[in-house]
Amino acid sequence: MGKRIDLMGVPVDALTMEETVARVAEIIEEGTPRQHMAVNAGKVVKMLKDVELREVVLNSDLLNADGAAIVYASRILGTPLPERVTGIDLMEHVVRMAAEKGYKPYFLGAKRAIVERVVEIYRERYPSLEIAGFRDGYFTAEEEQRVAETVRDSGAHILFVAMSSPKKETFLGRHMQTMNVPFCMGVGGSFDVVAGKVQRAPAWMRENGLEWAYRLKQEPRRMLRRNAIESPKFVALVLRARLGRFRMPR
Repeated sequence: MGKRIDLMGVPVDALTMEETVARVAEIIEEGTPRQHMAVNAGKVVKMLKDVELREVVLNSDLLNADGAAIVYASRILGTPLPERVTGIDLMEHVVRMAAEKGYKPYFLGAKRAIVERVVEIYRERYPSLEIAGFRDGYFTAEEEQRVAETVRDSGAHILFVAMSSPKKETFLGRHMQTMNVPFCMGVGGSFDVVAGKVQRAPAWMRENGLEWAYRLKQEPRRMLRRNAIESPKFVALVLRARLGRFRMPR
């Protein structure tokens, strides 16, 4: 099913959304804890200095191009990806599949009111969906182990972690085996979107790589750093890689 490309030393699975969902179903049926990773420009830049994040990304089992910049870079570097597979769209597809196949998701992250609203929405949307559990994402480092054990004891087949990067990646990297959930996925701010706190860009903007502009308007402080600092750094890395002068360190 598809192939994995090498993007400047970062592995990315060359899968469509449909193929990715099918692979998620296979992972759940296999039952071995595996981690999904959504790769975007900002994450690639963070990997340069964050060794723990880099290790988690490079060792993830399923990696999709979440950002349009990754898709464009793959074309520039001669290893074109079939399409962008965004984290929030994949989450929606996986929740629908869970309702159809009887898989139980656990929702971890965001504020209490937000995650409660997400659970309420999905229960209304998919009456057959059995939710393993949920909790907010506000806990200390000392509480991480207890949170992981709670997820484990829930019997979940799927774990969605709505935390910022790199917190969600490192949390999964440290506790995935303890939680023993077959499919683990970091979803960033997706809970805020599902709950209606944050609006997604119109489809035409998403399809033309302009979602960043819409998000900048809604979250100026958070997105300004990404667009003013991380995006130019990513472009520079791609240009260096095109000349054979850059590859992600191991």
